Amino acid sequence: MSNLPPPPPPPPPGRGRGPQQRNKNEQSSGKDANPDGTPAGKGPGSWPKWAIYVMVGVLAAAILVPTLWPSETGESLEYSEWRELVVDGEIATAEINTGSGKITGQFNNEDKYTTSGGGERGVSAADEALLLRQDVKYRFIPPSSNWLLGLLSIFLPIALIIAFFVWMQRRAQGQMGGVMSIGKSKAKAYDASRPSTTFDDIAGYDGVKQEITEVVDFLRMPERFKEIGARVPKGILLVGPPGTGKTLFARAVAGEAGVGFLSVTGSDFMEMFVGVGASRVRDLFQQAKRMGKAIIFVDEIDSIGRKRGAGLGGGHDEREQTLNQMLAEMDGFEATEGIVILAATNRPDILDPALLRPGRFDRQIVVPLPEWSERKAILDVHSRDKRMGPDVDMDTMAQATPGMSGADLANLVNEAALVAVRRKSKQIERIDFENARDRVVLGASRESMILSPEEKRATAFHEGGHALLATVLPHGDPLHKVTILPRGMALGVTWSLPQERHTYSKEYFEDTICKAMGGRVAEMIVFGNLNSGAANDLEQATGIARRMVREWGMSERVGPQAWSSQQQTFLGDDLMGSGREYSDDTAKLIDEEIGRILHEQEQRANDVITKHSEGLRLIAEALLEHETIDGPEVARLIQSALPSNAPVH
Repeated sequence: MSNLPPPPPPPPPGRGRGPQQRNKNEQSSGKDANPDGTPAGKGPGSWPKWAIYVMVGVLAAAILVPTLWPSETGESLEYSEWRELVVDGEIATAEINTGSGKITGQFNNEDKYTTSGGGERGVSAADEALLLRQDVKYRFIPPSSNWLLGLLSIFLPIALIIAFFVWMQRRAQGQMGGVMSIGKSKAKAYDASRPSTTFDDIAGYDGVKQEITEVVDFLRMPERFKEIGARVPKGILLVGPPGTGKTLFARAVAGEAGVGFLSVTGSDFMEMFVGVGASRVRDLFQQAKRMGKAIIFVDEIDSIGRKRGAGLGGGHDEREQTLNQMLAEMDGFEATEGIVILAATNRPDILDPALLRPGRFDRQIVVPLPEWSERKAILDVHSRDKRMGPDVDMDTMAQATPGMSGADLANLVNEAALVAVRRKSKQIERIDFENARDRVVLGASRESMILSPEEKRATAFHEGGHALLATVLPHGDPLHKVTILPRGMALGVTWSLPQERHTYSKEYFEDTICKAMGGRVAEMIVFGNLNSGAANDLEQATGIARRMVREWGMSERVGPQAWSSQQQTFLGDDLMGSGREYSDDTAKLIDEEIGRILHEQEQRANDVITKHSEGLRLIAEALLEHETIDGPEVARLIQSALPSNAPVH
């Protein structure tokens, strides 16, 4: 039997079609910065705050100073009183402001006076003649001008024009990403003195930690490795399904390294302008060289690292030029000692072979889906800051969540907390985890859906057939619970707890297909007709049977031959279309073998359910009464329907 890991166990059978199945914040080094590296608010064309304050102060002074400037004081006279004093010869001088009409001057005893004046010029022609007759020394003064307002009237239009052009420049930079800095790298530098995530925050994956820790130790203490001539790997590629923690490992390296750390995503290199990607790659490595020792993390490297020449675009498109520049920087003429590339992808099969060769990415570290013990540790990490009830068993939850990634488990714990809040509970209990798992895998409970009595009874027998076979068949996964409460797109669900397996036997797949046929067969035996409720079950069973024949060599007639069911035409290989890998006779033989497996397991399901027909009736009645029953209760009902001392299997 091959040790290659087969696909994860199929989803639980159910009536109706069901749905398909960052930690702490990073601490950026220094203050926020613009893309070109200048401090925020200090980029090209930006004015310092003190300049704005000076302009506001000058404007306020130009308006307020003239009104607050101290003026000459003196006795205030009515214009008529002043005229009588002129007639009496008591006025010595008079200064007449032609703008405001205000008259100031001195009496004969040199005391000062002031009056409002009259007429447009301050005095009428008759009063001017009176001043002449009385030999009063007078003169007309033009209105005084405010020099600040004068300067403001000159420079304000110029300032408005300059401000308009500055605004236009900033808008153009915002839309185009800054023309002058378009080729600059968008990598974020992290402060190693304030780690936000460490290896202690990552549960399990001891092998991955060991390999990455070697690189971190080399950058910290290179003399230990150089003493015996060891060379640090230039690149480490983290490979694994989405959500397994590849980016989290990079964050932990940033916290543990104690050297410069630059983070960038593959899409940051791509722009609409030709040559920008290659320019940003050069700038990224120059920035790392200035740090002396540095780690560069490229997330989702498959966006720029795909095979060259794949597709109709030829070899001169922007993405390929960016990849060529990265290949040259990683292992070209110029040495890059002290710089380590850490990259992550979930599509290693589409990466260019030149990128994966030794000297560039020397190591490929697989970050797989967590095992049972690792899932338990991950659940413990995500639940340590939450109030857990005494009935929560993380061992059971870890066993009940096979195939879930670290991100799925973190979401599961959070969903359980939300369910507890909706229940108005002060702690998270086991029922909250059960409901959260059902919600994550199957969808939200559809409480508004009301089934007719006929549909509810048919659903009970359908799920009863699945549950009976899951309990009786020897090679399947043990039954956990069965329910007829609608969830997601399913009217009912039979849930098993998959055991931790790395290889799967032919008997296991046959029992899985037989269990999937149980709902359809039970309805046919009880009601004598078929409906559309088994659509998802048939799809699941047919998919397993097809892979048994085409990929796993589990058909005696077809023999030990395998044909992959996934044609990766998007890679550009044989883009003009490749013929089928087998002849028409073989295709007919494959179809016959698939049909044979399905019919055999359907007949097997019919025989087992007919034998345990009384147990099926008890299970269906219990479901109609309680809507949800667990695996041990199903086994008890089946055992009670058998003759005394008869085994269930």
